[in-house]
Amino acid sequence: MDIVGKVRHENVVALRACYSCEDERLMLYDYYSKGSVHALLHGKKDTGKIPLGWKTRLKIAVGAARGIAHIHRQDRGKLVHGNIKSSNIFLDGQKYSIVSDAGLAKVTNPIRSFGVLLLELVSGRPPQWTTGDGEVILLVNWIQTLLHNEWTDEVIDVVLLKYENEEAMVQVLQIALHCVTIVPQRRPRMTQVVKLLEEISGIEPSDESRLEDRLEQPNIESRLEDLLEDLLPTLTP
Repeated sequence: MDIVGKVRHENVVALRACYSCEDERLMLYDYYSKGSVHALLHGKKDTGKIPLGWKTRLKIAVGAARGIAHIHRQDRGKLVHGNIKSSNIFLDGQKYSIVSDAGLAKVTNPIRSFGVLLLELVSGRPPQWTTGDGEVILLVNWIQTLLHNEWTDEVIDVVLLKYENEEAMVQVLQIALHCVTIVPQRRPRMTQVVKLLEEISGIEPSDESRLEDRLEQPNIESRLEDLLEDLLPTLTP
């Protein structure tokens, strides 16, 4: 918890105080009035809230990726965000994405979990849902089935179809599928994901992204065209 308490980044919720004993752990964080990404994407539609537009969703993706990448740099890479999900990503002012619950759970696939978050942002659907027949549908499997049949338009949230950014949506979809691939070694690094999303969105690269560029070897596959050129050749807008 000492390491978590020292993490400071504009896209990471700061841990203000904590209390731990044998059978409970309490943590104090700031309150974010705009709520979580999960609530905004999947909450009740009759509350008068305007659905999230594509530019906002891209900013959410970039902010969350930056926050998670920063967490993964801590303690020489030993701190991993083990609980990445849309209910742990909050919105606040112009920062858009504030990542919470860093280091509070242990999972082995943080990149895969972020890929699921990207799929939620593109499709507008939750990670899983139950049909009227009681069948549990997993978002990853559902999207992969649709794409296998080349039904890309069925994947994209209907709210987003009015925006003229389908190429960018498909690119984010490709990144997401690369993150959730069954072979962990084929998944991109979080720093790569940050740079790809920055390039797609046109958002100015962060100082940390620039530093990564200087540290990386020139032949490392880090740019959008390098990482995506062999992914899903039939997935076109």
